Amino acid sequence: MKTLLKIDSSLGQARSHLVKKILADAAPDAGLTLVDSAADAELIVLVGNGAADAALNGKRVYAGDAALAASQPGEFLARAKTDAALYQAPAASAPAAAAPSAAGPKRVVAITACPTGVAHTYMAAEAIDGEAKKRGWWVKVETRGSVGAGNAITPEEVQQADLVIVAADIEVDLSKFAGKPMYRTSTGLALKKTAQELDKAVLEAKIYQPKQGSNEAGDKDEKKSSPGAYRHLLTGVSYMLPMVVAGGLCIALSFVFGIHAAEQPGTLAAALMQIGGKSAFALMVPVLAGFIAFSIADRPGLTPGLVGGMLAVSTGAGFIGGIIAGFLAGYVAKLISTKLPLPQSMAALKPILIIPLIASLVTGLVMIYVVGTPVAKILTGLTNWLQSMGTANAILLGAILGAMMCSDMGGPINKAAYAFGVALLSTQTYAPMAAIMAAGMVPPLGIAVATLLGRNKFDKTEREAGKAAFVLGLCFISEGAIPFAARDPFRVIPCSMIAGAVTGALSMFFGAKLMAPHGGMFVLLIPGAITPVVGYLIAIAAGTLLLGVMYSMLKRPDAELAKALA
Repeated sequence: MKTLLKIDSSLGQARSHLVKKILADAAPDAGLTLVDSAADAELIVLVGNGAADAALNGKRVYAGDAALAASQPGEFLARAKTDAALYQAPAASAPAAAAPSAAGPKRVVAITACPTGVAHTYMAAEAIDGEAKKRGWWVKVETRGSVGAGNAITPEEVQQADLVIVAADIEVDLSKFAGKPMYRTSTGLALKKTAQELDKAVLEAKIYQPKQGSNEAGDKDEKKSSPGAYRHLLTGVSYMLPMVVAGGLCIALSFVFGIHAAEQPGTLAAALMQIGGKSAFALMVPVLAGFIAFSIADRPGLTPGLVGGMLAVSTGAGFIGGIIAGFLAGYVAKLISTKLPLPQSMAALKPILIIPLIASLVTGLVMIYVVGTPVAKILTGLTNWLQSMGTANAILLGAILGAMMCSDMGGPINKAAYAFGVALLSTQTYAPMAAIMAAGMVPPLGIAVATLLGRNKFDKTEREAGKAAFVLGLCFISEGAIPFAARDPFRVIPCSMIAGAVTGALSMFFGAKLMAPHGGMFVLLIPGAITPVVGYLIAIAAGTLLLGVMYSMLKRPDAELAKALA
């Protein structure tokens, strides 16, 4: 008998996964074949307190207790077969109000985007796609990754869509969705709590209107959905990152010819240094500031943000000054755009003359006369401290950064540590970035080792996921450990943080320096990108083995976890 399992989302992700796995293992013995769509199912089994919806009309439905399902799956499924009854939606419910929330939208389009555009972007897209298809929805997910838009949504698909889901940690262009019901969330929530987020999307979606002027209702909606300073900062970092990667690797390549080879004019080493250090790195802070302002005020914020970033460089305020300039330019441009009334005849001049001129003047004057000098002194002090700190302080800093990288695996704490390391590259401080990348590789690598050391505690699916996590770890994609952290957070996350702290501390102890902020182990293929190579590899190997051993010892088989849940 074709059967669809629907697990109550309030059980939590780890418990839901375990109950579903236990029932899936018992289904063949009960004569049941599991399917992913209600349309194909002959029997619907609801586990927990979740209510049936109108999409199940005419289907045989059984609702049962999660504890019984976990402890006695065979008996639970046998009851489901014998006690299931035909379901009919309550006739008293108001059709107009119930239809959207009960049946759900039939056609869904979604956008995913994370700061680096590498891991969360695609993993969140896969999660949304899979969950939507389980519900019988038509779905298309556009990824805004590091290589641009993938699987682009066409105007026809937008027109036919019933709901737009935006899972983005940075600001993205949403103008093509004007007038459509839209729900906004983060890539982390879309990945880890996919079912709950899709439920919320159905209930909480609001008609999207691009920013044009302001009105009272619009201002209230904007305040509710305001992305906040953190998302603005990550937008700037995401656009700055390719500059840092390209510039850092060009500088590393110049060192292949000798540490001082770039000092000889006319040589290839000098050309590489000019490309990396004097061009790409010179644009880092202006791009950071420009796109922070862009995130806040849209296109009108870009020019004053870039100008403020250039002034941060010329006054010596560096990346700290760039962040200040970006926020200042963005909010000044937004204030002028929304609060300065102009006659209709002059409105066309606002975006191309009035906003760039006034916002650039305000930002520039503040940077020159107020921000530049004191921030430059702060940055110089921070740089001198980082470059001259003793071994004990270096180890402590490395341990803190390493633990932060492994605490939420691509979440806000991880991104804060990463942004700190990337920003320090503009001051030619390379050691913290080395500790950050080394620690960021540890969770997926360590989990992969654990699946080998404790094979009997992991099922076949988990062992295969461990192999995938190993590859992701080599690429410095911490998110490879998320499936394991979601299932067993109270063991995976603490173990990962301990191992990450050890790796970060060892990296700083060995004095490792990293010229590029991404690439994982593959950066080793570029001579001079990481020094010293042996010490750096020892730091990563130590953290990986520590996590692998700890988790393989602490991991409990699914059968034991099921008894604990019962």
